[in-house]
Amino acid sequence: MKYADEFQTAQEIAVKAGKLLKELSSKSVKVKLKGAVDLVTEADLASEKLVLEEINKRFPNHAVLSEEAGRNKIDSENLWIIDPLDGTTNYAHGFPIYAVSIGFAYRNEVVIGAVYDPNLNELFLSQKGGGATLNGKPIRVSAVEDIDKSLLATGFPYNLRQQPEPSSDYFKAFTLKAQGVRRAGAASLDLCNVACGRLDGFWEVGLKPWDTAAGSLILTEAGGKLSKYDGSSFDMWTPEVVATNGLIHEQMTEILT
Repeated sequence: MKYADEFQTAQEIAVKAGKLLKELSSKSVKVKLKGAVDLVTEADLASEKLVLEEINKRFPNHAVLSEEAGRNKIDSENLWIIDPLDGTTNYAHGFPIYAVSIGFAYRNEVVIGAVYDPNLNELFLSQKGGGATLNGKPIRVSAVEDIDKSLLATGFPYNLRQQPEPSSDYFKAFTLKAQGVRRAGAASLDLCNVACGRLDGFWEVGLKPWDTAAGSLILTEAGGKLSKYDGSSFDMWTPEVVATNGLIHEQMTEILT
């Protein structure tokens, strides 16, 4: 298997970091504000430290981009993209929807994705060209063809208070069009839930590479489709995403453009 060592590492450290987060969640966790509603906790930093140490030990020449630590080694063709705690606000409030997200890219193409939800003990994995799995079993997107029958998800950007439109307008439009809209607060899990058919579509703006790198590969390998709001090509550096089962994709982008 190509990238076999990286694939094994991604799943091992995602689970290890996720278990650490769950263990720390039972303790009093200190919270700092990065912005009006943007948080960082001791658990973010502890999880990140664990992940970075493991990657640097196993792949000392690889670059790493992580939410809290930023990026090292600008010139490496091998890049790990890490969110040590996706869903920090949920975590800080004791709301049990959060995950560890680990992507690995070669020459700017994501080829490995791992997302671990420690509360449900669910590990989503994918390798480029190898499909996607949930706890070792293959997953596939839903077969819903009509947005009226769909269950969608979204998230709001951190500057929502300063710029409520157009995010609030989109939320209203989709709420009136779909069967339901959920806002769980962890983009990596939203992407994985589209990948395994629990959700039919997801849209959000204001995202970073660590939010989408792993989940986007898991979704596409499960048969889903991603784009920008206008339907043009998506990559992990894109701050907006529409992610669907492919069947309702145009119906969603029509609302967003």
